[in-house]
Amino acid sequence: MKKDIHPENYRLVAFKDMSNEDVFITKSTADTRESIEIDGVEYPLIKLEISRSSHPYYTGKSKLVDTAGRIDKFKNKYAKFKK
Repeated sequence: MKKDIHPENYRLVAFKDMSNEDVFITKSTADTRESIEIDGVEYPLIKLEISRSSHPYYTGKSKLVDTAGRIDKFKNKYAKFKK
């Protein structure tokens, strides 16, 4: 394996699934300006639209996740083609 190709700045980071408010902590090098306090400890925060706790493949449930009105944007964009 090549030396010095892997990042050295791994740290604990909180990932928050915005569709169901689930938070999990793991090591990451991702940069962020936001933070969250969990059990009295402050962690950098990465917000996710979907994660293992809300993805239909892992949950076995089909669920519509409409973030920022994607369906409405689509309907408005293609409404001009309707007769």
